[in-house]
Amino acid sequence: MNFRVIRALMIKYAFVVSRNTFRLLDLFFWPVMDLALWGLVTAYMMKVSNAPQSMITFLIAAIILWNVLYRAQMLISVSFLDDVWSRNLLNVFGAPIKASEYVGAACLMGLMQGLVVLILLSLIALLLHSLNVYSMGFMLIFFFVNLLLMGWSLGLMVTGCILKWGPPAEALAWAVPGLVQPIAAVFYPVSVLPNWLQPISLSFPAAHIFEGMRSSLSGQAIDPHHIWLAILLNFLYLGLFGYFFKTSLEDARKRGFLVKYGS
Repeated sequence: MNFRVIRALMIKYAFVVSRNTFRLLDLFFWPVMDLALWGLVTAYMMKVSNAPQSMITFLIAAIILWNVLYRAQMLISVSFLDDVWSRNLLNVFGAPIKASEYVGAACLMGLMQGLVVLILLSLIALLLHSLNVYSMGFMLIFFFVNLLLMGWSLGLMVTGCILKWGPPAEALAWAVPGLVQPIAAVFYPVSVLPNWLQPISLSFPAAHIFEGMRSSLSGQAIDPHHIWLAILLNFLYLGLFGYFFKTSLEDARKRGFLVKYGS
């Protein structure tokens, strides 16, 4: 792996984003709107139903952490689609760039975007709702890293599907997070889901992270099995979808698909 190549790709991604006003709005506007909208909705629900204060705490923290996963996944998927839409895909993969270098650059950019979103939303939550997510201490770092890993895994899976099936699979970049979010019990406990759906939910690392988050914010000890399962599942999916992306890319090169799809 050549870190000079990774740095060059990161500069390319940063240049694309900086020159596109709508991409900058996507980075800052939608996370802030999510936080503002659901914060107000929850405040209203608390007023009319006398719900406990923990309700808004759990929801706001979940929105902040979910955006970390979402940004990591979207950065990998949309960065690839940017090369497709700009007819630059053939140039990128025609150069001596390894799959690991391409993915590594996207993952590092996803890390940077995740940090920016986390800091921005945590400051807004502190000002508007007096919620200090940093009170979770070290566990916040643990939650952040594991959600980042799951976002990378989903991004690799989506990109691999696009390489394998072409333009019809592009919608997965936006559909997959929407499918995962309700199943992974981001805004409510896994126990709320139907019994048959709970094992599926617990197969997602995010479900264990958000269960742990709610325990941490309520001052309870986090069940160790949530911690270990989140770690194990993340490494399992990262390896599985990383291999899927690599084989999909190699197959696309052999079939000449990159020439037809990327030019």
